[in-house]
This record gives sequence, structure tokens and C-alpha cells, in this order.
Amino acid sequence: MLFICLSLVFSMACTEETATIETYSLDIPETFPEPTIPEGNSPTEVKIELGRYLFYDTLLSGNQTQSCGSCHQQALAFTDGRTVAVGATGQKHSLGSMSLANVGYAATMGWGNPTLTSLETQALVPMFGEEPVELGLTEIGEDGLIERLKAEPRYQERFPAAFPNDAEPFTVPNVVKAIASFQRTMISADSPYDRYQQGDATAMSDSAIRGMDLFFSERLECFHCHGGFTFSDSVSSPEFPFNEQPFHNNGMYNVGNTGAYPTNQGVFELTGDPDDRGKFKAPTLRNIAVTGPYLHDGSVETLEELIELYAAGGRNIIEGPNAGDGTQHPNKSTFIVGFELSESERSDLIEFLHSLTDETFLSNPALSDPYAAGEEP
Repeated sequence: MLFICLSLVFSMACTEETATIETYSLDIPETFPEPTIPEGNSPTEVKIELGRYLFYDTLLSGNQTQSCGSCHQQALAFTDGRTVAVGATGQKHSLGSMSLANVGYAATMGWGNPTLTSLETQALVPMFGEEPVELGLTEIGEDGLIERLKAEPRYQERFPAAFPNDAEPFTVPNVVKAIASFQRTMISADSPYDRYQQGDATAMSDSAIRGMDLFFSERLECFHCHGGFTFSDSVSSPEFPFNEQPFHNNGMYNVGNTGAYPTNQGVFELTGDPDDRGKFKAPTLRNIAVTGPYLHDGSVETLEELIELYAAGGRNIIEGPNAGDGTQHPNKSTFIVGFELSESERSDLIEFLHSLTDETFLSNPALSDPYAAGEEP
């Protein structure tokens, strides 16, 4: 895999004690654009290391039973394998845990909130959100969290090292800055598909190549919502003239043929606009073979079933509380038109989706849980 180095150079405070310049080189794949790095949170190695410890630390939940990594497990491309997420108090959510692969390029965070446009802002939602409860830190509040972190020996040097210019480095804004810096290193770009694109003709099987041609064809229309280097159309980079922030209704529900979605109605939950019912962000398809169950509510178990539903142009539920014809939803994307595939074509398409699995990403020690690995604190 070919990479280019994006050198991020910044100066610390110019005093006799701290007159130093630290350089951090972020490895960016040759096929990826420059990532968006917000002003005031330039990455450093010590900040990223701090973020990794915080990401996997159960001190960041009110009852100390969960961490960010509980719902975002590396072996599952930072999803959790559940139908929907379950918070620290045991409360089941209405949405599943999204993959964090290449999350540093996301234009919006989460399934259906166009206002969450930075990792720093998003991190506060699971930490302090009350409906649903995720990490449940409102139980102890910001002061309680900071007291916990200050009392923990592993952080007594790491926070000052990560934020050397802050008179008080132990703050909630610095917690989320560190976590966000770690998340921006979650770059997935070494799948068989990537190696094939870089010129390794043996990286993908003939079946996967045929499936790739199908995926990027106007016949199936998949690439409109799941194209580009992230395999999602919600993407941000300083190299782009504007950020893409679309949300889509994929025709999976139409309860009572009223346009309603069960449990969670996507962007509509925030805007109240009927035109936003059932509109969700298109998640990345990178590593999709390990990120099931699928859809916003985990209602699809397998890739085979997922392809069947899109081939049908949506989901028509005949009976039960969610009965209704999603294929006729008034907000359904114009790209969900249905298609026909032979058995061999279905097999080829699934083979292509498997070629998006990045085993390096799923096992990279730099992204792993330091506590499970038994690393010294």
C-alpha cells in the first residue's frame, strides 16, 4: 500500500521551558485526500496515546462498566455486533453502533444528526447524553469525571504532556480533543480492493472484480450513496469545495403506509420535517463483512438479505406492528429502484463486499485496547 506523509507541524509556547517544535506525520493513503483537522486540536503522538487510553477506559462511564470501545470494537471495524447499541445502564438504543473506519473524514457523525459535524462535539453525546443513556456520565457530572481522571496514576503525566500549554490540562474539552485525535488515526485503506486499485492484479479474485463492476454500475446504483474512498457519500476534506452531508430514505419501512418509521425516524427526530422521515446517513461499506447486523436498526442479519432488499427496491412488510410498503415511501431515494441479479451475480457482489475487509485495520496494535493488551499504564 502506497502512502504519502502529511506533516503537521506546530509550535509549543515560546518560553525558555517549552521553546520546542514537535512534528507529527500522519500516514495518509495515496488515494485519500487531506483530512480535516480542526483548528485548536492538532494531533501529537502524546495526545493520540492519551486518546487511546481514554477511548478504552471504563472510567468514562458513570457506573464504570463501559468505555467507548465497548460499542466500538476493533475486530468488528469498531462496531459491536449487536442489533442496536446497549448503554452502560443496560438501556437498549434505537440505533446500532456505526463503524469508525475513516471517521476522521465524516462530514456528519451518527445516523441522523446533521448538526454533529466534528468528532469533538460528537464525543460529548455518548458521554453526557441522557436519552438514550450511553456512557451515563451525567451521574457524576463533568467535575466527577475530572476528579476520577486526576486520581488515576496513568493520566497524571499524560494529560500535562498532551496539553503542555494549558495551566489546567485536566478538562472535559481536552478529554474529547484527545479521543478525537485518536479516532482520526482509524484509517482503513489496506483491503484487497485497495491493493487492487494500487496495481496488484492478484489482490482480488475474478469473482470480486466482476462484483466490483456490478457495484459501480448504473444498473445497481450502489455507488451513488456508497462511493468514493470512504464508500459513503458523507465526506469532508479541505481539498473538497464543500462537504457532502446527505441523508437518505432507503425504503425499508412505511408503517401503516403513513411514512412512519419504527423506534427512530432519522433526521425527522431532529427537524420534525415530514420530508426527513426515514432519512439516515449512508454508513461506510469498508469492512462491511464484519459489521453486521445491518441498517440503522440492525434489522438485517446478512449481506445476502441486504442485497435482496435493495434488489426489491425496499421492504414490504405484510403483517405485524411495522406492516407497510417501504418500496412506496414518499421520501425514498431515487437511487433505490430495484434490480435483478442472477445467482452468480449475487455471489460476485458479495465477494466484492468481502474484498473491502481490511485485516490490517482490524488488528493494528496502534488502535487496540491497551488494557486488554496488558500494556503498562
